[in-house]
Amino acid sequence: MHAKPGDRLVLEGIHVGDHRRIGVILSVPHDDGTPPYTVRWLDNGHEALVFPGSEARVEPPTPIDRGDLQ
Repeated sequence: MHAKPGDRLVLEGIHVGDHRRIGVILSVPHDDGTPPYTVRWLDNGHEALVFPGSEARVEPPTPIDRGDLQ
């Protein structure tokens, strides 16, 4: 897994009743883009250091994340 600041981290729920979580990657400490990542979760604004597992994927930023929409 490789990411850059501004990408989205999506965690899919792995148990029945788990919800998908989406966060914006704020920082990536390694030059090659590997985890861990500092992420701000969109559902509550909490920032956390995340070591993503197999249920996670990285997506490019959306126009909203980049501030393209007025």
